[in-house]
Amino acid sequence: MPSYRHYRLDGAGNISEAEWIEAADDDDVVRQVRERKLPVGSEIWDRNRRVAKIEAQGK
Repeated sequence: MPSYRHYRLDGAGNISEAEWIEAADDDDVVRQVRERKLPVGSEIWDRNRRVAKIEAQGK
């Protein structure tokens, strides 16, 4: 199962936290992050390829 790097961004767009997420594919990892409804923006990376940029969804 592939591992993706999930970066949480602060208000200035800088990385504030990072974690590894295992997912079946790109769609699965994006779904997993969106389900969290994070109050900050995120980026998901597969090595040097940005998979998705997700806008803040929570409060």
